[in-house]
Formats: sequence, structure tokens, C-alpha cells
Amino acid sequence: MLVSLSSSTRKFGDKVCIVQKRDTGRLYAMKYVSRSALSSRGALGGVLKEVELLSTLEHPFLVNLWFSFQDEEDLFMVCDLLAGGDLRYHLQQQVEFSERSIALLVCELGSALDYLQAHRVLHRDIKPDNILLDEEGHAHITDFNIATRLLPDGLACSMSGTKPYMAPEVFMCALEEISGYTYPVDWWSLGVVAYEMRAGERPFVVHSNTPLDVVKEMLTSGNSPLYPPFWSDSFIDLVSRLLAVIPGERISSLRELRRQQIFRHTDFKAVLAKKAIPPFKPPQDHLNCDPSLELEEMIIETKPLHKKKKRLAKQRSIQKENDVESTLIKEFIVYNRCKEMKKKAMEMKENEWQQELEEAMANSEVTTQLKPIEEAANEPGTSSAASADTLDYIDRTPSPISNV
Repeated sequence: MLVSLSSSTRKFGDKVCIVQKRDTGRLYAMKYVSRSALSSRGALGGVLKEVELLSTLEHPFLVNLWFSFQDEEDLFMVCDLLAGGDLRYHLQQQVEFSERSIALLVCELGSALDYLQAHRVLHRDIKPDNILLDEEGHAHITDFNIATRLLPDGLACSMSGTKPYMAPEVFMCALEEISGYTYPVDWWSLGVVAYEMRAGERPFVVHSNTPLDVVKEMLTSGNSPLYPPFWSDSFIDLVSRLLAVIPGERISSLRELRRQQIFRHTDFKAVLAKKAIPPFKPPQDHLNCDPSLELEEMIIETKPLHKKKKRLAKQRSIQKENDVESTLIKEFIVYNRCKEMKKKAMEMKENEWQQELEEAMANSEVTTQLKPIEEAANEPGTSSAASADTLDYIDRTPSPISNV
């Protein structure tokens, strides 16, 4: 069952629809992108890397990958369905986010960034467009297209990200003033998002065409962003620590985040378990996206998804099966999280059984000596002295029957 959700034209023309798994009835979001469009734009490598990364990650505040597959036309990624829309949409609707709402979002995304850092993953594109809300208002990070996995103690050095949300060290690296950057760049981006949610505008006036040296000078000149007087001191301290120019002085871990005054009464275990109730809950009486995008798909889509089955069947009828297999991208990972979860559950059971067996063997006592066998009564033809003696061996073999 497929139901169109939106056709948000992202960087590489990928689209999203709602799909339902037949055996469980669970709903997912399926993103699909044209292979030819990826190849023509040289973007295939980014999608392959994104699937590879997501197949190794799972966190409550990430948009987790469940399945990935391909056909002759498209690549497919089936992920968590988050019906609350992206944060950009709600900012465009001029939603006024409270400090408490933003603080919870920082907690949730901070725990996700801390998890990514533990797995050496650098996202590099944290912004409202890549933060999705579920129906309750919990925040999740999506779009790992330009993410990278660093080597232990390694640095990233490419000019990657969205300019208004990029940290100073990214621009310094592009200007060859430093050799590279690492995980604190994502926390800077989170600070920009937090400021924008509260103020309705970004802390620095940076555009896509702003020269690199101008941006670098703007961010490192020592001029702090304007903090309105009605903002609380604890909230200002949180945002200013996230926007610290020097990476070493910036909040860059969940442990550092816990120390902030604004979180003194926050139960981080409850946050991770999604038991903390977000103050902002997305509307449920309409889709939290721009409806004009769906109309755009209906008008300009030349290969609609609902006609794919017949279209491919016709193509395959004139192709040999081997020819179809040869058109698939071998580097694209075919992933099934359900099978992986069953596999891990079985491995856990086997480990438990092995541990129980080892414990049982360690606690068991093996008898190395046999107890002596004693005669309960005297046998005919034996003396009482002999019957009282302990016998090492008793022959119970019947005597041969005489033929006489």
C-alpha cells in the first residue's frame, strides 16, 4: 500500500511517500531517488555512503533506516515515519517556541550528536530542514548525505554543509588556516538552530553567496550575537556556549550539556526514553508540509511511482533476466533492519545459553572415585568372613549349564 505524502524536491530530486508493511501494518516513510539523476549530478556516492552509515546506526532521536533496496530506475530507503513535519516548516508558520521547548529539543538532539560522536560520525548539516518532529513533538536528525565517519583521532577537511549553519573552523579550514575540524561543528549548528527557534532569525547574517573570508571574519571577530533582554540568563548561557568560537570552549558532548544551569532539573534518562513531554505538539488536523509540493509532483512527475510495476514489467519482458541483474548497482547495500534485529536476538539467546551451560558445568561436582560395593547378605557357598569383606569386583556371570 502506497500513499503519497509529499514530493519535496531536495538536493538530488528525491521524493517521499508513506508505505505500509503488509504483515505488520506499520507505516514508514519511503524516500526514493532516480538513479539516472544521481549519476548525472555525480551524487551517487553520497547516497551509497548514507545507506552504509544508517545501516550501522540506531537511536531514538535519529530517523532510523529500516529497509533499502533498488530496481532499474530508483534507489529506495525506508525509514521511520515522522508526521510532525520538519522544523523549517514550523518556523515558516511563525511558531513561537518557548525556552523550555527549545531546551528539550537541544537535549534530544544533543543525545543524538553524542551517540554519533561515539560512532565517529560527523553529520555536517544540522539545520531546521534536517530536523523532523514526530506527532508528539520529539526531534529527530535526518539526511546523512554529506555525513562522514572519521578515523580515530581523525579530522574532516572538506567544505561541507549549509553556510549559515557552518562553524567558524569549517571556513578556516577552507581558507587553509587550519588542517581540519571535528565533532564540535555539529554542536555549533545546533546552537544556530536554537537561536533561530527563539529569535525567529539566525544569529549571523550569512548567505550562500557570502565570501568565505567575510563569513570567517564575521564569526571570529568577537562580536557576540544580540540576545534580547527578555531571554533568561540560563538560556543565553546555553546558546552562547554552543556558539563559542573556539571549539575547545564549545559544548560538544552530552556530559558538558548536563552541566548547564538550564538543565539542573532535567532527567536525561526520561528524555532518552521519550518520557519528557514536548511543550510544542505539531497540529494533527493537517499535513505538516507545503501542499503545493504534492501538486508539483502530480504535474511534473514523468515516471510516477504508482505506475512503476507495469512500467518495469514491460521493460523486463523485452530484457533477459541476466540483463536486469547487470543493471543493479552492486555497491548499494540491501538492508533489512527486521532481519538484523531477529539475528541479534538469536545471538543474544545463544550467548545466554552458552553462559548458563558454562555456569552449570562450573558448579557441578564430578565424582572421580567409585563407592565400594558391599554384599547385603551372604551368598551360598561363601564364608561369613568373605561376605563381610569389601569386594573390588563381583562376577555375576551365570555358571554354564551342564549337559549331563
